[in-house]
Amino acid sequence: MKEIKSNSLHAWLLAARPKTLTAAVIPVLLGSALAFSDGQFKTTPALLCALFACGMQIAANFINDLFDYLKGSDREDRLGPKRACAEGWITPGAMKQGIGIMLLLSCLAGLGLLFTVWGQLPHGGWELVVLGIVCILFAFLYTTILSYRGWGDLLVLVFFGFVPVAGTYYVQAYTLNMDVVVLSLVSGLAIDTLLMVNNYRDREQDAISGKRTLVVRFGEAFGRNMYLGLGIAAVLLCLWFVYTSRLTPLEFIWAPCVYFYLHALTWRRMVSIRSGEKLNRILGETSRNMLFLGLLLAVALSA
Repeated sequence: MKEIKSNSLHAWLLAARPKTLTAAVIPVLLGSALAFSDGQFKTTPALLCALFACGMQIAANFINDLFDYLKGSDREDRLGPKRACAEGWITPGAMKQGIGIMLLLSCLAGLGLLFTVWGQLPHGGWELVVLGIVCILFAFLYTTILSYRGWGDLLVLVFFGFVPVAGTYYVQAYTLNMDVVVLSLVSGLAIDTLLMVNNYRDREQDAISGKRTLVVRFGEAFGRNMYLGLGIAAVLLCLWFVYTSRLTPLEFIWAPCVYFYLHALTWRRMVSIRSGEKLNRILGETSRNMLFLGLLLAVALSA
């Protein structure tokens, strides 16, 4: 990689990790598809949810970059993509300002959403204020404390499943139902495959850094089997939508089952590689598989 100027636009783009925005967009897409299926889709709330989710994802990436650098977790033996603070692309002081700016922009999107739906929600919208504060709080807690204690996977289920899927549906339909709960689980489980392969790749470095992920706690075999199991669980949960007639058997085949075929192929390659930088390819394939699931399932639910 060519030399990157400190605090340059290129440096900020790298620090934002745009490829990770897939994980922010997919839950909003699924929640909106379900709202569309129920005849409740509203463009402005959906777009504001997407802006809030993407803003929070970038802010979380900045927080992760800064605090892992301060903790000394981003060492020279890092297998994943380079990090901005550790490489000197962005100074810690500038990164703190970047975090503040992204959180402010996310809050502005959230306030716009609140203004849009104020008076139409059962509790007047105050629940969204509380939810926004919780999102900001856990963006910090995840990197600084919780990810080091093995809580990352549970937090993915909450903040890439229940919060964005249910929240997106709620601000459009003004209610929740069992379909939303199941779809939230599908989203969270599928997106957790991305964290699982990341932790699988970094298991040796994480053990040295004192980061007690589930893969560090229970071993390499657990990590690869859990990766496969998360995909299986996400697909099996989609049978609920066949039961409730939101998906036809044929739609179940060309949406969740196509995803699982890709997921299983990626898992086989992951098992054959096992360790090293080549697992970054698996990270990319996992992100692609997640995107396919989100797009295919959204189309099937909306049909």
